[in-house]
Amino acid sequence: MSRGLELLIAQTILQGFDAQYGRFLEVTSGAQQRFEQADWHAVQQAMKSRIHLYDHHVGLVVEQLRCITDGKSTDAAFLLRVKEHYTRLLPDYPRFEIAESFFNSVYCRLFDHRSLTPERLFIFSSQPERRFRTIPRPLAKDFFPDHGWEPLLTRILSDLPLRLPWQNKSRDIHYIIAHLTETFGAEALHRSHLQVANELFYRNKAAWLVGKLLTPAGTLPFLLPIHRTDEGELFVDTCLTTTAEASIVFGFARSYFMVYAPLPAALVEWLREILPGKTTAELYMAIGCQKHAKTESYREYLLYLANSDEQFIEAPGIRGMVMLVFTLPGFDRVFKIIKDRFAPQKEMSAAHVRACYQLVKEHDRVGRMADTQEFENFVLEKRRIAPALMTLLRQEAPEKIIDLGDQIVIRHLYIERRMVPLNIWLEQVEGQQLRDAIEEYGNAIRQLAAANIFPGDMLFKNFGVTRHGRVWCSTITMKFAT
Repeated sequence: MSRGLELLIAQTILQGFDAQYGRFLEVTSGAQQRFEQADWHAVQQAMKSRIHLYDHHVGLVVEQLRCITDGKSTDAAFLLRVKEHYTRLLPDYPRFEIAESFFNSVYCRLFDHRSLTPERLFIFSSQPERRFRTIPRPLAKDFFPDHGWEPLLTRILSDLPLRLPWQNKSRDIHYIIAHLTETFGAEALHRSHLQVANELFYRNKAAWLVGKLLTPAGTLPFLLPIHRTDEGELFVDTCLTTTAEASIVFGFARSYFMVYAPLPAALVEWLREILPGKTTAELYMAIGCQKHAKTESYREYLLYLANSDEQFIEAPGIRGMVMLVFTLPGFDRVFKIIKDRFAPQKEMSAAHVRACYQLVKEHDRVGRMADTQEFENFVLEKRRIAPALMTLLRQEAPEKIIDLGDQIVIRHLYIERRMVPLNIWLEQVEGQQLRDAIEEYGNAIRQLAAANIFPGDMLFKNFGVTRHGRVWCSTITMKFAT
């Protein structure tokens, strides 16, 4: 077979990714207009559309490749040469990391998620780590208070690309200065400056100004959520300057931001300093690159697995009637399998459960529902599975398990951020922590209702507590209120 065919296939895959990310940026670039026009329905539609772009373009490339290779033999050596050609296209490519994930997705679609080996896929990146530590073009601009903080903030807000008038810019600036002065003190503030991202981060009904406050004591987040009134006037809702606050804003229980990012790896590196608790997967997830976030999440899992000798165990908590949940004791994520048969009182199908997970991914999660990554043919070494869990897997999900001797293959599962089940949390805390948890439980139900979501079963076991003390809801019990 001609080696030219292998290069053609590699180029076809990369061109397909170019088309996908071009549409991704096109949808993203419309965020400003949707915000200015208060077209909130279009905001939700754009979010759903952007999520579906990736799989759509993977499908288009797969069809192209089937036409190109029709009737031709594609043995293992041929596939390795395709990957080799693809790797050679990446050193000067600006979105190399997501292009590798796109290659993986095309391969998985072509071969039904079989033979997923590091030789055939980009299980780990082929490119140097943190290639964009030195950012090739400015992502942000520095502002210094040479003439005081009021003119500095006036300039920042006046330079924003938003074309709506301000309701009361002076009021908002005075509030920000008062907050900064109270938090850091006038002297420290005088010796500090701001670095502000050139692009606004849009999500739902807000345009977020994202920056870094560089103080003598270190670098902190500087976040301003900008809203518009019903009359079309802009105002700053608050000023956030702690890593805990920033972590919640960029959290896994939030919808993806729409931020124009031609160089996503560079933006992730820039954000890392103000979000030190976030993994690479979480940062890519936050800016809407959820498929590459899945790749990074899997890499984080493999790294943890390689550096521990823990066994998989059933996750703590009341055993679910629909999902079988297991984890590694020290890992911050859980693995969820849809059981083959549900408890009689659960009148739903596996298809309904999967639809619920997809609905959560596409809907406004209001910080109260976790995002997930979906995997097929997930391989586990038997020696890493506790005997009790192995027994449970064979009892509850035998149709999802393929036995390969030293390994098992799980046909389908979800990976989700780990939390403490609310019923367990309430047994462990007392006093103010207990009151805070109950208040958070009420806040979660109220905020979900405001987003037209009914939590379904409101038992404590169907809610969880994050490391920030926030309460969020189980996916499979939710439904639209109207």
